[in-house]
Amino acid sequence: MEVVYIFWIGVAATMFMDLSSVALKFWFGVQSLDYSLVGRWLLSMPKGFFCHRNIINSARLAHEKWVGWLAHYMIGVGFAGLYYLAIPSEQQPLFFCAVGFGLFTVLIPFFIMQPCFGFGIAARRVPSAWQARLKSVFAHGVFGIGLYLAIHLFNNVV
Repeated sequence: MEVVYIFWIGVAATMFMDLSSVALKFWFGVQSLDYSLVGRWLLSMPKGFFCHRNIINSARLAHEKWVGWLAHYMIGVGFAGLYYLAIPSEQQPLFFCAVGFGLFTVLIPFFIMQPCFGFGIAARRVPSAWQARLKSVFAHGVFGIGLYLAIHLFNNVV
């Protein structure tokens, strides 16, 4: 039962993050990460490519878009599982615990994904580094809000 709970919390929190990205794009024209890049990165690994000079310039791979989106949601589920294990259950519905955890998860793209994409630590090699950083921090903070809302919804409604 806990695995199903964690799965749906992760999916709901990730979906909330994605809906906020859609809203930002609609209202302000803010582009979010192209999850094809995540798929390209993952699909390159079996071929021995873990880090790219610039993943945008790497050859496109079959199925990279859906692999990227699937990975995005599975990472969200993994983060939800980590949150479930790391935060005592009596503190889990607390807003600031969830948002703080969401902000903590930004360390993964800053120190693993972005360097492996060829963007540098915390996107320091991209032309608008601070904008990229703020977008990452915002997205992960919104993921934390999504965790809070999903846990609250599942604990009180479902």
